[in-house]
Order: sequence, then structure tokens, then C-alpha cells
Amino acid sequence: MSSISIIGLGGMARAIGARAVASGHAVEVVGRDEAKAKDLAAALGGGATAGTFGTTPAGDLVILAVPHAGSVPVVTEYGDTLAGKIVVDISNTANADATGLVTPDGTSGAQEIAEAAPASTHVVKAFNTVFGHVLARGGSLDVLFAGDDAQAKASVSAFVESLGLRPLDAGGLEMARWLEGAGLLMISLGRHGAGTFDFSLGVSLSG
Repeated sequence: MSSISIIGLGGMARAIGARAVASGHAVEVVGRDEAKAKDLAAALGGGATAGTFGTTPAGDLVILAVPHAGSVPVVTEYGDTLAGKIVVDISNTANADATGLVTPDGTSGAQEIAEAAPASTHVVKAFNTVFGHVLARGGSLDVLFAGDDAQAKASVSAFVESLGLRPLDAGGLEMARWLEGAGLLMISLGRHGAGTFDFSLGVSLSG
């Protein structure tokens, strides 16, 4: 099993953390509010611990579970403590009214994070096409991911699979923009065609 650090204390942090603890991973949760981090660690159980924000994450795999607007500032603040780590960006980059992406054409939130991180940090986009409340319910879901480093992607894929989920490799980190676009599409579907956010995005193989 892996050692996982989750930076962020929201619904996705809780959902991924719960699955990770249930799967036998060593889990560290980290947030600016130390008391809330300790409360989340206690709620997760399974030996989960609360780390100190801004210090070197204990996990080899670092789940960056913060909103897009805070992701680059957090990575910048952590600086060299992320060197050699695999950072998993789970954020979506939809604008306030979910009619478009806030990132410029030709880039993505994940690529901005990669530019802000140390050169030896490997950024992988994952989990942004899964709603947190759906993930928290359990069951098998598809998790699309993208990244440039083969070994980092293999580690993320193995982690996703260990949670009882199906990892699907979408390609290099340049595909993160399209995964973020898929996240926007899911929000729009929830508001319109689906009429509910109780659904998941998956791939069905035929033939």
C-alpha cells in the first residue's frame, strides 16, 4: 500500500481519504485549519493523521484537493517540499456560472500547477470527473487521468485501482484541459439534461 497526503479538507478530500483508509493506505490530511485537519483525520480513522500545512508531505502521493484558484498558491507555498513527489490535481477550472473555463486556451489548471512546482515534481490530473458525493457512496466508478511521466501515472493508476475504481489513461498532461472541460460538461448536464448531480462519467466498451 501507499502513503498518501491529502492537502485540503473538503468533500473530495473526505471521500478520497475514506476510500484510501478503507483500502489500507497510510493517510495524512493537511489543511490551513489545524483543528479541522485533526477532526477529519479522527473521522477517517484507520490511523489517519493530521499534518502541518506547508511542511514536507509525508506521502509519496500528494492529492491536491483544493479549489483551482488556490492550487498554484498552495503549490508555490509548499515549494521544494514537493520535489520528487507525485501531485494529483483534482480541481475543475469552471468559471463562476459554469459556462466556460477560466484557464487560457492551450493550457489547463494542471499544467499551471506543473509550471509552479519543482522540476522533479510529477503532476497528474485525476478525479475531477467524479463528483465527491458520488465517490463517497462507494461502488465502482471510472477515473480518467492524464500526465506526462509514465511511472507517476502508473502509481496513480495503481492507487485508483486500489480504491475499487477503474483508472482510464487519457494521455499526456496536455489532455488535462479536456478533462477539465469534461468536468464543466458534467456540471452543465447536472443543471440541464440529467437534471441531477447523482451520476458519473464512464466509458463503456463494446464488441
